[in-house]
Amino acid sequence: MSESEQPILEVRDLRQFFPIQEGLLRRVVGYVKAVNGVSLTINQGETLGLVGESGCGKSTLGRAILRLYEPTGGEVIFHHQDRQLSVLDLDRHGMRQVRANMQMIFQDPFASLNERMTVLDNVIEPLVCNGIGSRPEREATAENLLAQVGLRKEHLRRYPHSFSGGQRQRIGIARALSIEPKFVVADEPVFALDVSVQAQILNLMKELQAQLGLSYLFISHDMAVIRYVADRIAVMYVGKLVEYAERDELLRHPAHPYTEALHSAVPRLSQKDSGNRRRNRILLKASPPDPGNLPPGCVFQTRCHYAEEQCRQEEPPLREISTIHSVACHLAEELNLSGI
Repeated sequence: MSESEQPILEVRDLRQFFPIQEGLLRRVVGYVKAVNGVSLTINQGETLGLVGESGCGKSTLGRAILRLYEPTGGEVIFHHQDRQLSVLDLDRHGMRQVRANMQMIFQDPFASLNERMTVLDNVIEPLVCNGIGSRPEREATAENLLAQVGLRKEHLRRYPHSFSGGQRQRIGIARALSIEPKFVVADEPVFALDVSVQAQILNLMKELQAQLGLSYLFISHDMAVIRYVADRIAVMYVGKLVEYAERDELLRHPAHPYTEALHSAVPRLSQKDSGNRRRNRILLKASPPDPGNLPPGCVFQTRCHYAEEQCRQEEPPLREISTIHSVACHLAEELNLSGI
């Protein structure tokens, strides 16, 4: 097995349920199944793109992997220095060691930085929390990091409010990389940015990945962004993975109707393609089901144009249809779906 095929993270049947409480006594009457039995693998040096519409559980999955939420069940295995660490079984001391190798870039650059701290203090905060280096060494590290993300050392003494959204996200990236992690969860890191700035941040993240050997779980609702950054793509719908494949395979030959609908929403640049897109745009009926009251059978059957009686009665497992392609759909072999 080559280094690029060696896993750095394995997620097995991960579940994150939030209780629904009612009445004065706050009695639990049900659960919101935000992440409902997700399994995936991320290899060393690769980017796994996680895509789905807002509210499907993408960000919750990323936070559960890092134990920013305490998962309800499942396993998260982190591969580090020839050891396999069960993240969910670690105590506080063990988690501190693991988090030095697992970091997160947050979605909102305006909320993720402490406005009362200078850029320097924001960037070196993970070093302080982990007791790494002296003050001069931390400042030198911060200068190098800012240079890596395209900012100047003069920016270290300024406060976050004086920077644009793109600059603040660069600072957030520098902070996440300050303790030299091997795995990074990027939670919609370009969502709040202008399109031209999005391209700069995406290119920066790809450059840093090549330089530092990083592995990314890149979360986005935008298939065009995922198409640009990902090596493999996982499609999530109402807490479940419905499709999981190599990038080109999933883009050209989607096997799940929800993936086809996501593809149809990607803008086309040429006039000819734009006309075809208007004619072939798939408009999903109704709204996603309530994750606290899921329908029987397939979670997508209430909005699927191809649903049959089996889909309404039996929940399809995530199964392999080729060595590089898995899908949760009873009709995957029968459908001829449109890709990009």
